[in-house]
Formats: sequence, C-alpha cells, structure tokens
Amino acid sequence: METRSLVPHQSSSFKLPIANLRSVFRTHDVERKLAKLPGRDHENLRTTYERMLERGPERFQVKPSGIPDMASLYDQLPNFTAALDDVKRHVALSQDCRDGLDVTPMLLLGPPGIGKTHFARKLADLLGTGMSLVPMSSMTAGWLLSGASSQWKGAKPGKVFEALVDGQYANPVIVVDEIDKASADAQYDPLGAMYSLLEHDTAGAFMDEFAEVAIDASQVIWIMTANDERCIPEPILNRMNVFEIEPPSPEAARRIARNLYVSIRAEHGWGERFEAEPLDDVLDQLAELAPRDMRRALMTGFGNARLNARGEISVDDLPKAASAKGKLGFLQ
Repeated sequence: METRSLVPHQSSSFKLPIANLRSVFRTHDVERKLAKLPGRDHENLRTTYERMLERGPERFQVKPSGIPDMASLYDQLPNFTAALDDVKRHVALSQDCRDGLDVTPMLLLGPPGIGKTHFARKLADLLGTGMSLVPMSSMTAGWLLSGASSQWKGAKPGKVFEALVDGQYANPVIVVDEIDKASADAQYDPLGAMYSLLEHDTAGAFMDEFAEVAIDASQVIWIMTANDERCIPEPILNRMNVFEIEPPSPEAARRIARNLYVSIRAEHGWGERFEAEPLDDVLDQLAELAPRDMRRALMTGFGNARLNARGEISVDDLPKAASAKGKLGFLQ
C-alpha cells in the first residue's frame, strides 16, 4: 500500500512523531463493490462502503524519531523487561530509515492479573498509536476478528477492519486477550484469521469477510496474552516472540504498588488531601497482591481513610486479603 510523508508531530512524552500517511485500502476496490450492490439490499454493507469512501484510505503511521526514554516503563513494569527490550530493539531498527515501526508479534505468557493487558496499554501510549482489545474468552462467534459474511442477519465487520478503517492509525496496537481461551468450533476456527494476519506478506491484503475489500493490516502491532501456551496451535506460536512473564519479586511488587499510589493520587483532585508517599507497611501488604488487584485495594484504602478524615492510608484501610493460598483478589 502507498505511503507518503507528513510533517512530524512530536509526542510530548516520548518524541515519537507521526511521520507518514499510509493507505490501508484502495478506493477503487470500494467503489467497484459499491457499484455492484443491488439497489435495495445490503444497507449495512452500503453504509460501510460509503463510510470508507467518505473517510478515505489514508491513516497515520507512527514513525519514531529516536529511541525514547523508557526508564519509567521499566520502573512501572519490572517483570516485563524482556518484552520492553524487544520493543526498544524494533524502535532502534526503524529510526534511521523511511520504514514504519515493524514489531514482531508478541505473546505475553503468564498467570491472570499479572499486568499483561496493562503492559499493552502502556505500549500503545509509548508509540502514540491506538489500541483495540479483543477478548477471546468472551468470544461467542468465530468472526470477531475477521467479520461475518454480509449474507448473515446482523453481520458486521471484524475488529481488525474496525481498528484500521474506523480508527486513525495504520499501525494500531491490537491486543488479543487470553488467546488460549478461544473456543474452537467445528464449523469455524476462531483463530483462523490469525494465520494470515501474523504473516507480514499475507497481512498486507487481509480480507474482512463482511466488506470483502482488501485491507492492509501488515503494520498492526500484535500483542497476545495467554495463561497456558499448550492451548495455542503451534503454527500460531511459531509466528510470535514468546515472553514468559513471571510474578514480580517482592521488591518489584512494592515498587509497582508505590507507583500506583502516586499515579492514583495525581489523577484525582482529592489526591492532594493525601500524603505524597504511602507507608512502608501499606506497601508490604499491597505487594502480596497481584498487580491487577493493587489498584482496587488502593481505591478502597483511599476511601476508608477519607471516611475517617485522615490524609494517610493505614493497613487497616486496605481490604483483607483472600484466605486461600495463591488466590488472587481480596475480601471487602
């Protein structure tokens, strides 16, 4: 697909400008499909084609101007060092050429609540591009990724089409969450689309089953999350860099909890009523929780402290940890 240069727009935090416009589909293909539609049928399809023509085919493509300062991410995500190193390598490769940022699809493998989806959101923020989340555990139809045929009642495009055609970017981050939870169907493999989407050459002409127009998905930045790799087909595993995410060490968990305390306090107007730093014993208790549960525990702690007219969270303000060993979460 065609790309052309755009005056870079600097990201205030990471200096990763948007430097190119890239066509994600061919206007002629859409016009030809629209012209062939029967006069009164397929209104949803007609509306889709008209929307594509109205928006046009060009989308922003992230182009790094240099390697960003990722120190804060390493600090916030201490158990994702290997994955962050991989991203930094790809950024380094793309900084001195006209190519866009090309990141090998990655699989984040680890237990629930360890911060895999949070990592994906932080990566999208770093790159200055959009993020779409595809939760495979709640997937009830095999066409969530690739769309359903317009012949079916209520059919619509898939998530890849929506991210590229309805979004602003040619290289969004698409997170396929809990890919190991995808339920195989005898009539339709929910992961079938991934075989072509994860290959650069075939992804350049991805065909959504609803619109049936070739879409350039070759620049998508793919992040998969899973708890168990044994449930993922080998040909899909072979298309990704696999990173086993371990639970953070006690010291790293305390650092994550402290960073969360500081960020929550800064995000809310009521935060100024609280001390700038949490107590050590509060951090010790928070460090026993999974990263996903720390935020909820802190919000409970802030609320309880405020109810008691105090500007400092104590251990008693935090919810009680669940009694079952290894169980994530806590009791209110």
